[in-house]
This record gives sequence, structure tokens and C-alpha cells, in this order.
Amino acid sequence: MSSNVPTDLRYTKDHEWARREGDLIVVGITAHAVEQLGDITLVTLPNAGTKVTEGERFGDVDSVKAVSELFAPLGGEVVEKNGELDAAPESLNEDPYAGWMIKIRPTNPADFDALLAAADYEKLL
Repeated sequence: MSSNVPTDLRYTKDHEWARREGDLIVVGITAHAVEQLGDITLVTLPNAGTKVTEGERFGDVDSVKAVSELFAPLGGEVVEKNGELDAAPESLNEDPYAGWMIKIRPTNPADFDALLAAADYEKLL
């Protein structure tokens, strides 16, 4: 898998991606993160109603190599988690950009614009 960086997403320095979907922000992990982790075996995510804080841990990804923390790209309330990852966490290995993790209703929607653009994230890599 190549380290492709879709230009329609925003990114964090911790290798999460974010996509605006109406008034919600959809969050996942990048192809680079998946490459570093190796085969993903378990994803632990917060339930709907959980408050998340920008830059704070919201869950974990277990892989054959390590357990990695997930960090919220912005603050808000989780409105949905991807329950399919409970049964098939390995789907993230195939396409991390299709395999979203949580949807957040942001406290401050403008925070989305402060996330890294694709070109800036590529420079970070």
C-alpha cells in the first residue's frame, strides 16, 4: 500500500484524518499510520455521547506490533462510532480512508480549518 494522501481530507500530526460531512466531522487514521502499525487486530472506540477534547486520546488501535493511541483532531461530542470495526478491524489495513472510526459534532466547527492540509501533512511525512 502506498502512502497516498487524499487532498479532500484534513490531517493531524498524530496521523488521524478528518472529513467534513454536513455539520459532523468524520475521523479515521491515515495510510501512513496503518503502515507503521502493521496488521490491525483490534480497535477500541468511544460510544456515542462521549465528549472528546482536541489532541486528547479517544481510543486505541491494537496491531501485531503495538498498541497505539488515537487522538481527537478537534473537540466535540461523538455522535457515532463505526461498529463494523468491532468485528472487522482488519478492514482498516485494506483502505484506511474508507474505514472511518468516529463521527464528531464539533464544539467549534472552525477548528476543522486549523487541521493540516494534505500538502502540509505530506511535508510532515
